Amino acid sequence: MTILQKLIAANKCGDKRGIYAVCSAHPLVLEAAILQAKQDNSYLLIEATANQVNQFGGYTTMMPADFMAFVQRLATEQAFAVDKLILGGDHLGPVCWCDEDAEAAMQKAEQLIATYVAAGFKKIHLDTSMRCADDDAILADETVAIRAAQLCAVAEKTAVNTFGHSDLVYVIGTEVPPPGGADEHIDTLAVTETDHVASTLALHHDAFLKLGLSAAWQRVVGLVVQPGVEFDNTQVFDYDSSKAQQLKQYIQTVDRIAFEAHSTDYQTPVAYKQLINDHFAILKVGPELTFALREALFALSHIEDALVDTEQCSHLRTVIDADMQQFPKNWQRFYQVDSSLQKLYRRFSFSDRIRYYWGQQGNQNAVETLFSNLQAQPIPLPLLSQYMPLQYLAVRNGSLENNPKSLVLHHIMQVTSRYADACFKQQ
Repeated sequence: MTILQKLIAANKCGDKRGIYAVCSAHPLVLEAAILQAKQDNSYLLIEATANQVNQFGGYTTMMPADFMAFVQRLATEQAFAVDKLILGGDHLGPVCWCDEDAEAAMQKAEQLIATYVAAGFKKIHLDTSMRCADDDAILADETVAIRAAQLCAVAEKTAVNTFGHSDLVYVIGTEVPPPGGADEHIDTLAVTETDHVASTLALHHDAFLKLGLSAAWQRVVGLVVQPGVEFDNTQVFDYDSSKAQQLKQYIQTVDRIAFEAHSTDYQTPVAYKQLINDHFAILKVGPELTFALREALFALSHIEDALVDTEQCSHLRTVIDADMQQFPKNWQRFYQVDSSLQKLYRRFSFSDRIRYYWGQQGNQNAVETLFSNLQAQPIPLPLLSQYMPLQYLAVRNGSLENNPKSLVLHHIMQVTSRYADACFKQQ
């Protein structure tokens, strides 16, 4: 039995524990997550999405094997045991090729699955819910299940051919909104109905068995549903446990499987604990972590403005906003607001589309300049108190070094610590 299977089984038996999945490729975010797991002596689940990492490079330019090596290198640098890392693939399916006919898109999805599995990813989210160019306007649930089973067969075959056996675990189902986040203002959210849960499980079960995947079905550990949590550019929908009690009661009747909740960023500490207790045992997060990264980097850039001559400043905030305006593909359709609000959204939206731009060379150079300018000597405490008050307190009590990278990591870990408290520290 794998670690995730054991965790799910314990959660289903009433153990108030779960696991959070860090969906990010930013090295500072991943380093903070690794440090959090090392501090907690816990396992760390890191997931890459299909559009982020794929056989063609994705927007990170990394293929699955590259991402695996990248994460393992970060773990080794922090003296974190590699065997405590669990890597997963999120929304693996035809999502990147939906503008193609289904046959061509599914062929690419099969290649995607094979490269993830061969690279050593162990948690696979099979997501075939998106319609392709020649699909009907509404994709039948039966088609979604059949395609998921088709991809599972590829995963199982690849695992056996590569490793001699399969110990993959699977998550099925999807949620609203699609991968990447909400592309509009959200007014209301409907919690998934138990009838839909039952139908999804039955259709996938039948599709798996028709392809001889009964052993793989025994390793399905998660089902994605909508528990009533989400965020858009300026608001957060908080979890209301009372509205999810039917889901909780239903999943208690299902062997081996718990819920996976997506877009659980920005929830309160109480909400995270309630989600775990209600058998949403896997919590997917990501944008809040890069949001925290952006908060810390912007705070440091304000400190830099107060300390460094204009000619030597990184001008980080201006540089990255100019890059976003020059290349609007990754934010424009998500920020359908009056032009007077677009600057606000580009910089401060909860959906954090700025995360797609940190990897550009010019923006990386600006961060390096920022760090270099603030590395020469400790930041004056009054400025630290003004722009990073919680880090100021940690520096004052001697638990944090007063250097820019340490300050950024500490700020991100204030977010990961909320996740960890709910997943690993409930009594």
